[in-house]
Amino acid sequence: MIRNIAIIAHVDHGKTTLVDAMLKQSSIFHAKEQVQERVMDSLDLERERGITIMAKFTGIFYEGAKINIVDTPGHSDFGGEVERTLGTVDGVLLLVDAAEGPLAQTKYVLRKALGLGLKPIVVINKIDRPDARPLEIVDKCLDLFIELGADDDQLEFPVLYASARNGYAKRDLDDPEVDLKPLFDAIISEIPAPKGDPQAPFQMLISSIDWDDYVGRIAIGRIKNGQLTVGQTVTVIDPDGNEHNEKVAKLYQFVGLSRSEKASAQAGDIVAIVGLDEISIGCTLADPEHRAPLPFVKVDEPTVTMDFLVNDSPLAGQEGKYVTTRHLHDRLHREAYANISMRVEDGPTADTWHVSGRGELHLAVLIETMRREGYEFAVSRPRPIFKKDENGQVLEPLELLTVEVPEEFLGTVMEHLGSRQGKLLDMIHSESGTVRLEYDIPARSLLGFRSLFLTETKGYGVMHHIFNGYGPYRGDIPKRNHGVLVAYEAGVATVFGLYGAQDRGTLFITPGTQVYEGMIVGETGRPQDIDINVTKKKHLTSLRAAGSEEAMRLSPPPEITLEKALEYIESDELIEVTPKNIRLRKRILNRQERLRRQKWGQHEK
Repeated sequence: MIRNIAIIAHVDHGKTTLVDAMLKQSSIFHAKEQVQERVMDSLDLERERGITIMAKFTGIFYEGAKINIVDTPGHSDFGGEVERTLGTVDGVLLLVDAAEGPLAQTKYVLRKALGLGLKPIVVINKIDRPDARPLEIVDKCLDLFIELGADDDQLEFPVLYASARNGYAKRDLDDPEVDLKPLFDAIISEIPAPKGDPQAPFQMLISSIDWDDYVGRIAIGRIKNGQLTVGQTVTVIDPDGNEHNEKVAKLYQFVGLSRSEKASAQAGDIVAIVGLDEISIGCTLADPEHRAPLPFVKVDEPTVTMDFLVNDSPLAGQEGKYVTTRHLHDRLHREAYANISMRVEDGPTADTWHVSGRGELHLAVLIETMRREGYEFAVSRPRPIFKKDENGQVLEPLELLTVEVPEEFLGTVMEHLGSRQGKLLDMIHSESGTVRLEYDIPARSLLGFRSLFLTETKGYGVMHHIFNGYGPYRGDIPKRNHGVLVAYEAGVATVFGLYGAQDRGTLFITPGTQVYEGMIVGETGRPQDIDINVTKKKHLTSLRAAGSEEAMRLSPPPEITLEKALEYIESDELIEVTPKNIRLRKRILNRQERLRRQKWGQHEK
C-alpha cells in the first residue's frame, strides 16, 4: 500500500516541524539517536534563514503502508519547487496557523493543488498558541476553498488539530493530546491510492534532479505506469520531443533521511534513479517499445530579472576561486537546468547574463550559494519584467502584499504604501492590538521596501507577498533620496580620511578597508553623490608628528548584507560579490567618465 502526499502551507506555519515529528514517531530514528530540529532543512542557507528553499522527499512506514512525503517551501519566491513536486502526489496536507489563518501563500499553493485535483486534508497547526482560534480558522479555510472553486469532494475536507512542535494531532479539540496517530490514520483513509497500472508499459515523469559526488546525477520522480528494475533500458524523452536510450544503474526509495537501494519499483512509487546522464526536469522515461511522453506541470514565469557580470573591479580575482566568463556561464546555465523557475539569457556582451527569477529572495539565494562555492562576480539591481498587451499597453507584475503591524505604526505604513502605488484591499483589526493590511501593489514598489518597513515599525512589522498577475503600469514610485559617498583614490582607508568623510554622511567601511576609485564607501544626506578621498593620511608638520593624532572617534558602520545591498543600489550601481566581501560600486568606476556621462544625460533631456 502506497500513499503520496505533499505538505503545503504559508511560510512559518510549521511544515518542516511537522515532518520532523512524523519521522520521529514512525521509528525512523534510533531511540538514542540525537536528531536536530528541522532535520529536513539540510542546506546551510535553509538552517541559517529558518526557511525551506528546496523541496525534499522522504518516506515512512506505518502499519504496513509506505507513505512518501514531500516537504515543500513556504516562501512565494520558491513556488516553482511546489509546482513541480505536486505532480508526484495524490493528496496534500494543508497546514494553517491556528492564530494567523490562511495567508497569501496558503491561497497560492491551495489553488495549485485543487487545480490538479488533489485530495486535501486541513491541519490546523499551533493550537497550543495562547491566541489560537482554531474553529474560526476552519471557517476561513472553508471560505477559501469556496473562493478557489473547489469541487464537492474537495469541500468535504477532513480537519485535524495539531501541535507539530509538541508532536500530537487530534480529530476533535476535546480529544486527548497523545501523538500523531490520528494524522497517520487520516492519511491512510482519506488520501487515495496512486492511480496507475503496474501491468501497463513503463512511464515515469522526472520532477527533481539531485547530485552526488560519487554517482553523479540522480533523477527523482514518480512511476506513472508499469514497473522499473535495475539494469532496465528506458527511453528518455525531453520536453522538446528528442529521444535517446539509457540504462538504469541503481534504484532507490526514500526512507527517512536516506535512500534505500532496491531492485525494482512499480506504479505509484516515488524513486530516485542513478545512471541517467543526459536528463533534466520535465523529461519522461518510457518503455522503448511504447514511447509516450507525459505532460509536465506548467510553472509560472519569472517576474524579476537582474544582470550577472564578470567582476572588473581593480580587486578582481584576489578572493574568488572561479572568476572567468566560462566559469560563470557554466554555473548559471547549470542552475537554470535544475531550477525550472529560473531563466538565464546571454546579455549584450560576452561577460553579461540576464538572470530572471520569481523574486528578490529567489535571486539572492542563488547569489549567496555561488558566493559560498567560491565564485566572484558582480550583480545589478533587480528590476521587474514588463510585458505589453494586444493594445500595446505596458503591463507590470503585481504582488498581493500582506502586512501585520501594531496600530501605532498603521498611519506611517499606509502612507509609504500609498506613495508606492499600492491599492488597499482589506484591513482587519485583531484583539491583540495589531492590524492586518492587504494591498495590491507593483512588484517594483517592494524592491527596497522591506528594510524601510522594518525601520518604520521598529522591527515589529511582518510582511509577506505573492505574485498576483500582471496589470497596467501605475506610474513612477519614489526612489532613494540620498546620494552616496564615492571613493576617488585607490588605497587603504585611514582613520584620518574616514574622520573627515564622517561629517558628510554615514560610512559603510572601517579603517584598513581596501578601496578603489568608484567604490561606494558611505551614504550622504544630500540627493547628489559626493566624491571623497578616504585614504589620505595625517602627514608630519613642524608642529606635530605624523602619528600623534587626537582622539578621532568613528561611528560603527551598518552591516551591509546581500539583501540590504540589493535593496539599496540604484540602476547606475553594482554589487561586487566575492567569497569574503560584499562591496558596493558604481557601474562606471572612472570619476571623469561618470561626470561626462551625467552631462550628456542632462544635455539630452
